Amino acid sequence: MSMKYINMELGPIMTNCYIVYDTDTKDAMVVDPAWDYPAIDKALTSHGLTLRFIFLTHGHADHIGALQELRQRKNVPVYVGAGDADLISNSHNNLSMFMGQAIECTSADHLVKDGDELTLGNLHFTVLETPGHTPGGLSLYGEGVVFSGDTLFRYSVGRTDLYGGSSKTLLHSLETKLMTLPDNTLVLPGHGPATSIGDERRGNPFLDGGW
Repeated sequence: MSMKYINMELGPIMTNCYIVYDTDTKDAMVVDPAWDYPAIDKALTSHGLTLRFIFLTHGHADHIGALQELRQRKNVPVYVGAGDADLISNSHNNLSMFMGQAIECTSADHLVKDGDELTLGNLHFTVLETPGHTPGGLSLYGEGVVFSGDTLFRYSVGRTDLYGGSSKTLLHSLETKLMTLPDNTLVLPGHGPATSIGDERRGNPFLDGGW
C-alpha cells in the first residue's frame, strides 16, 4: 500500500489543494477544496479516484471556495475542527466577503478533535489541533506527511492578525504538536512549497519565540 497526492495551486492567492489517495484502493480525500471545483473534479476523474471525504485544515475563504459544490456533487462528508465550525458559514469571519465573493457553506458533518483517527483505504491519519491562525485550525498527520494548513509554511508561519488569531496560541501549536513530529516528516502547507519538520526546526526564524 502507498499514499500519493496531487497538489493544485488554486484561486487568487494560490492556495494548495491536495487530493490524497491510496494507490491500492483508489480511495481519495480532498484537503482544503480551494476555489475551483472543475479542476478538482477533473483530477479525481483522470486518476480514477473515488472521493470519500473532505478535510478542512481551517475555514478561511481561500481554503473552502469549492467546498459546497464538491460536497454536494460527490455526496461526501466534511471534517472540520470545532473552533472553525461556524467560520465556514460566516462570510465576514471567513473573509470571503472581503475577497469579493461571499462564501457561506452548510455545517460540517463531523467535528474532529486532537487525536482523532481518520482512515482512507489502507492509509491512516491522526488529527492534530493546531489553532492560532484560526480558533479551530487543524493539521493532519500520517504516512510520513503532515498537512499543516496555514499553521506552518516553509521558513514561515501563518498570520495571526485575522479573526480569532493568536500568535501565542500559534507558537504553542508549533512547539507542542508540529515540532514533536519526526524530522523527516514532509510538511505540505496551505501555501507555498513543501518543507520538512527537520528543516523548519533548524531554520524557521519564528520558532525561537522571538516574535
